[in-house]
Amino acid sequence: MKVLLDVDRHHESTTVTIQCKEIDDSIKQILDFLENKKTNFIIGKNGDEQHILKPEDVYYFQSERDTVLAATPAGMFKVKEKLYELEQTLPKDRFIRISKSVIANLFEISHFEPSFNGTLCVHFKSGAKEYASRHYVSNIRSILKMNRRNKK
Repeated sequence: MKVLLDVDRHHESTTVTIQCKEIDDSIKQILDFLENKKTNFIIGKNGDEQHILKPEDVYYFQSERDTVLAATPAGMFKVKEKLYELEQTLPKDRFIRISKSVIANLFEISHFEPSFNGTLCVHFKSGAKEYASRHYVSNIRSILKMNRRNKK
């Protein structure tokens, strides 16, 4: 990626232009940063108590009926955001949708295990496990391949 910076006090306003062949995750991260969509914390409720949760401390977010829960080392917390809202604001390089009802923290996943029907069993470092539906398996694989290429 080539970055060009043109600083000139005669410019009336700041303009950002991105030229690319296609929009990939790195471009999405730049756009998220520019739009200031990063979520610094989430409020989680446990009974009457409200807790400040750092997204990086969450193993996964799970939807059960009309409730979204955040699984953390301190337990399960109810959050007010819907899964689609979390998916839009959480860092794309850290969180991935694995099913209609679960968004997982990639850095908290221990390993994957192929399951019947083309699904994946996702094992978390915490010992919990969730199932990735067939619809999301190809996206998971492509993200994992992209992350491996970026590390080299």
